[in-house]
Amino acid sequence: MVKRTSLEGAECPVARSLDAIGDWWSLLIIRDAFDGLRRFGEFQKSLGVAKNILTARLRALTAHGILELAPASDGSVYQEYVLTPRGRGLFHVVVGLRQWGEESFYEPGETHSVLVDREGGLPVRRLELRSEDGRLLGPADTIVKKAADST
Repeated sequence: MVKRTSLEGAECPVARSLDAIGDWWSLLIIRDAFDGLRRFGEFQKSLGVAKNILTARLRALTAHGILELAPASDGSVYQEYVLTPRGRGLFHVVVGLRQWGEESFYEPGETHSVLVDREGGLPVRRLELRSEDGRLLGPADTIVKKAADST
């Protein structure tokens, strides 16, 4: 088995984020949590992942403060996994991946699930990145500055 190098001390915020959520099982667990799944068995049934892998990913997501264990909402003795504020902060990441996947990996007219506004039932608009003054930004419009450079 190959040991993964930790990126938790990296200067780059993308690298640190990937240290916490950088495999597909973790992102799919987070997606399912946004869809309302809370129990180990629900995640296992939805994903079809081996129990040992699911256990490891849930532990890691909990250790990184993305999920937390809470008493079961039905009052039973079980515990459930719920998104923390840090975990809910990944909503735009999951939506961005969804929209990129819809655009990149489906043929026109091919059936797939659609994210809709709960209140109106209409499809969610594409995410946009805008400058402080409201301009639409693309990759050529941005640069990364080191924290010491941004003063």
